[in-house]
Amino acid sequence: MDINAASKRVSELTGLINYHNRKYYVEDNPEIEDFEYDALMRELRELETEFPELLSPASPSQRVGGAPVSGFKKVNHTVQMGSLQDVFSFSEVEDFFNRISESVDSPKFTVEPKIDGLSCSLEYRNGVLVCGSTRGDGFVGEDVTANIKTIGSVPLELPDKLPLLEVRGEVYMPRSVFAKLQDEMELNSETPFKNPRNAAAGSLRQKDSRIAAKRRLDIFCFNVQQVEGKDFSSHRETLDYLKSQGFKVIPKYTLVDSYSDIVRCIREIGDNRFDLPYDIDGVVIKLDSLPAREQIGATSKVPRWAVAYKFPPEEKVTKLKEIEVNVGRTGVITPVAVFDTVLLAGTSVSRATLHNQDFITERGIRIGDMITVRKAGDIIPEVLGVAEPTGSGETFRLPEICPVCGSKAVRDEGESALRCSNIDCPAQVLRRIIYFASKPAMNIDGLGPEKAKALYESGLIRSISDIYRLTVDDLLTLEGYKRKSAENLINAIESSKSNSLDRLLCGLGIKNIGSASAKLLCDKLGDIDSILAASAEDIENIDGFGSLTAEAVVEALGEPHMIKTIEELRRLGVNMSYERTAVSDKLGGKTFVITGTLPTMKRDEAQALIERNGGVVKSSVSKKTDYLLAGEDAGSKLTKARELGINIIDEPALLSIINDQKEQSED
Repeated sequence: MDINAASKRVSELTGLINYHNRKYYVEDNPEIEDFEYDALMRELRELETEFPELLSPASPSQRVGGAPVSGFKKVNHTVQMGSLQDVFSFSEVEDFFNRISESVDSPKFTVEPKIDGLSCSLEYRNGVLVCGSTRGDGFVGEDVTANIKTIGSVPLELPDKLPLLEVRGEVYMPRSVFAKLQDEMELNSETPFKNPRNAAAGSLRQKDSRIAAKRRLDIFCFNVQQVEGKDFSSHRETLDYLKSQGFKVIPKYTLVDSYSDIVRCIREIGDNRFDLPYDIDGVVIKLDSLPAREQIGATSKVPRWAVAYKFPPEEKVTKLKEIEVNVGRTGVITPVAVFDTVLLAGTSVSRATLHNQDFITERGIRIGDMITVRKAGDIIPEVLGVAEPTGSGETFRLPEICPVCGSKAVRDEGESALRCSNIDCPAQVLRRIIYFASKPAMNIDGLGPEKAKALYESGLIRSISDIYRLTVDDLLTLEGYKRKSAENLINAIESSKSNSLDRLLCGLGIKNIGSASAKLLCDKLGDIDSILAASAEDIENIDGFGSLTAEAVVEALGEPHMIKTIEELRRLGVNMSYERTAVSDKLGGKTFVITGTLPTMKRDEAQALIERNGGVVKSSVSKKTDYLLAGEDAGSKLTKARELGINIIDEPALLSIINDQKEQSED
């Protein structure tokens, strides 16, 4: 085949594949079988390999993902990708409607589902996708073009060759894909994502686009950010145009002109939200007229012409069948409600924590009662209380002995938790091992909960120090290990020896010492010997520590079992010193608490950023808190911060504080 014939065939194949992509990904109406589609794609790739000059960036063959990148380039958004004002009641929606009606004659509104995903921008030049980027702080995002191209519903080339078209959309992960991904991660002993939104965000920011391609992300487009070569007068007109260009547009957008119709649409969307194949967390109400939007304007943070109504958590009543009692790594005995399965926020739920005896007693919970359950933030199942007292007997009481080892259960003064008094309780030991190897602690890749349990039950490890005595031959005696996988785990264990001391300190499972507190201790005291020698008064003088926590640290580190463990780890070559990593003091002396889901950063990334700039991150809000960094689905911490008058900031505000301080220091 000569170049002319090849060029003609490549053009034919590109058109066919793009057509079938649209039928499959956008219209959900495939016309050919997978093997037929694969044959077309295979032929296209073969021709592009034989004639590389025919390979175009807009070729459908470029969706498969390429080699990993070392990092994401920054993208400056010409048009700010702002957030919306959240409202939580119909009265707030009515206030919005009335405010707009006072400024605009006979206004019309579009009512749209609010997709629960990650906002991104798609930029087209002369009809070809040239850049896909994350929202970031609204002003600066990250270039994730390679990952965006793996999304089948994103058109790589448009029918209209406008000089510029920038489209905003929401990348999401369908529920069915999320369920399969969770199963795979659990099988591989990886920490599962909390929900589809977090999974989508993590997948879109994968440095290896081949992984992103396997995650089968999707997108709904909902806004034209900027355009050259075409004029629009209404939001609905822009959505209709995007449809004509092959975009998968936000579904079921409705044009209305009255408050009652807005409420009707919200109710209809809410009634059907869990029947959808994707997550939504609310409804967006937007003024339709684009000129009127310009007239109304925006604040520094949100547009005045739109609001996002957020759904309240769904509640269900079900029968409490039994109460299981589990023992954690610190010996805390936790009651878990087991109830008839209910569908909450689109998933089946049959278990939820009951926290402690006080929680059970206050609510008078008995086995057999009809209880009310919900998902806090549509994520974590929780029991609210008794809906109907149909159980028999007295209120449930936790046992006075450990259900695993039979040791006495004790309750420390001033605490609600009941604990097993035996530090060598098998349940505690196993959970300490699991926690020690986990991501917040020593982060030993390949030593997840199931692998740790198998090693413990086989007798190969009976303490955290035993992890560093394992050999490849030991692992080969267990089912599921081949030489390569055994070598990989031993290498990961060996590599963890050089971890920073704060990871080790966190992994030791000291009460009230998480990653943030461990870093504070290490930053002030420097090495394990200085920490062991510190008095409660020394530790209390460290910013962020109170007297009770300081005493708990000294007591835990002075316990003979702990001293023995630390010395064994030292002999086995585990690092016992700390290298300070702060790069600036821009947030020096400031204490932060993080809550909710941030738009571009995971919590540990935000924590690392704060700490690198001299700030301190704590787990709970108090009068000593300077800032609450709040994302979506912020809960009780946000309420408490408001009550205490704490400064509440979002991710862009945090970045602004750091950048402003930097600019001031450079002046």
